[in-house]
Amino acid sequence: MDLEVSPALTIPSSELAWRFSRSSGPGGQHVNTSDSRVELSWNVRDSTALSDGQRLMLLTRLGRRITAGVITVTASERRSQLRNREIALAKLADLLAEGLAPEAARRRATKPTRGSNRRRLAAKEQRAATKRQRQRPSAE
Repeated sequence: MDLEVSPALTIPSSELAWRFSRSSGPGGQHVNTSDSRVELSWNVRDSTALSDGQRLMLLTRLGRRITAGVITVTASERRSQLRNREIALAKLADLLAEGLAPEAARRRATKPTRGSNRRRLAAKEQRAATKRQRQRPSAE
């Protein structure tokens, strides 16, 4: 079962490595006997599915998540190993889509308009007048 990250990128199942272990959490005695926790690993450096530009982008953006060129995702939310496999695939796809997403356009700084400045100052004056009216009258 290949992992489709985007229409332009599909990771073949032969590049995905699975590991299973016992999970903690709910499940009673079932947890002690079944390997429902899933670890999904994918080697970014050796992948044939990526172009050189995509590989470089992933290695720089996801540098903290990558150990020795390998991204690892774990899932142990459900009692079923099959469901945890699906969750791990979705997590990896989301992580890669986020790493390959184009950068957002930089915000161009602008000055506030004259009208907005006037409205802000008028509101401040109104607030100050309200607070002045709340004060105790002077003894004079």
